[in-house]
Amino acid sequence: MLLSTVRSTAIPRTTTPRLARGLLQTILHGSPQAKAEGEIEIQQHSKLVGRGKYIHAFETHRIKPDATEEYKQLAEEYYDGLAKDPSIGVKLTGSWETTVGAQDTYVHILEYENYKGYDKDLEIISQSKHHEVYKKILPLLQTRNIQLNQEFAFWASSPPRTQGGIFELRTYQLMPGTLLEWESAWRRGIEARRRFASPVGAWFSQVGRLHQVHHMWQYESLAARKELRTKAWAVDGWADTVDKTSKLALQMDSSILVPLPHSPLR
Repeated sequence: MLLSTVRSTAIPRTTTPRLARGLLQTILHGSPQAKAEGEIEIQQHSKLVGRGKYIHAFETHRIKPDATEEYKQLAEEYYDGLAKDPSIGVKLTGSWETTVGAQDTYVHILEYENYKGYDKDLEIISQSKHHEVYKKILPLLQTRNIQLNQEFAFWASSPPRTQGGIFELRTYQLMPGTLLEWESAWRRGIEARRRFASPVGAWFSQVGRLHQVHHMWQYESLAARKELRTKAWAVDGWADTVDKTSKLALQMDSSILVPLPHSPLR
């Protein structure tokens, strides 16, 4: 299909090689102006909807099924060690095991002071004793992924707390270009949910899988989750928020997580 599109675009014989290359580049990749405008739009979106001060790294590990106990011990040594090391600026938001959703999967959220802090801390970690612990984790993994996210301006991440229960991580794959519309609708309707559940945080992706938003909630139990979500539907405006935001999503996922013993949020 791409080749047929290129072939159907006639380039006059009088066109210079430079102009011809420019036209072909526009067809295949988009013009440099369009690329620049797109990059500016992404940066503007981040400034409009994000807090900007911190970067949150979502580290997701899918482990070998028979490595659960060994992995948990090493994960605590590694992530708790990072959080307690005064030479590193990183903070551990939380560590969780997935109980409903992708099995044998663990999620760790780390907070860095912007991209400079991220680069600096990674350099320190790579030369530290923590890196040796991480190398012991690697043979236990099937897959691993890191995504860098930014907090929404209207919803700062929760500080450490112990309330018990379960956590729900919801992830939405948005249609490209709809982040501002999603944020606007969600921000107007979020109070309906805040009345009944404890919000943990909300983020949008910056590096890794793009056009994704995440939000996390804490509940006493799955039964309590169902009850509180039902109450939210009765609040004026919430149904409209769900209707507007769901139309902007290509895919939606919900995972139930339980905190690991070392998690600051639990």
